[in-house]
Amino acid sequence: MLVSVVVPVFNEISTIAELLRRLLEADFHKEVIVVDDGSDDGTREMLQLIEEKGCSALGEVRTDRLERVEVILQQVNQGKGAALRAGFARIRGDIVVIQDGDLEYDQGQIPRLIQPIVDGFADVVFGSRFTGTPRRVLYYWHTVLNHLLTTASNVATGLNLTDMETCYKAFRRQVLDKIQIEEDRFGVEPELTAKVARGRFRIYEVPISYRGRTYEEGKKIGWKDGARAIYAIAKYRIKS
Repeated sequence: MLVSVVVPVFNEISTIAELLRRLLEADFHKEVIVVDDGSDDGTREMLQLIEEKGCSALGEVRTDRLERVEVILQQVNQGKGAALRAGFARIRGDIVVIQDGDLEYDQGQIPRLIQPIVDGFADVVFGSRFTGTPRRVLYYWHTVLNHLLTTASNVATGLNLTDMETCYKAFRRQVLDKIQIEEDRFGVEPELTAKVARGRFRIYEVPISYRGRTYEEGKKIGWKDGARAIYAIAKYRIKS
């Protein structure tokens, strides 16, 4: 199966090249679609160099499991949801994986993430950061907020997820063909969750490791994103 890895990126110059190298090293057949969301820190120029020179711009990297790399440049910053909408419109694969532009997640675990789909058990898989795998210890209140948002989402959808806000989500291509993303920013996480629940797709969770970063290291999500997530949970519950 061809796996389409969609990477929304905004101001990740310190991580984007290493992220792409790790993705190319990961042992699965893939295409990589990177959507720059109006970066102004050099990320955009790095991606343009990759677009012009190919993977050689990243140094010596493995390309035997790579179908292609496509770079999409958004003219202005619109948010993660808008970037995913642009990326999903370009996918060619059988399975689609969302990958943030940082190094908080382990690209080597993508084969584990997609395995329930490959085995025919699942249509959608969430990678859970809270089910017993190694993770960096950081912000207490972020963990509390994550649990609150996941609980609120579960109440609204009837699911029993442990990590609704996880970046690592994998979908059969046919699932995304039936979903139109409306949210432009981080409200896309509860939106996708609500819509796959409404579609009665087979949903699995798998444990993943997580190396969170500090705000000094580039973390961007804030309290406004949490407020939007709560709004999105209520919005898509009402729409169902």
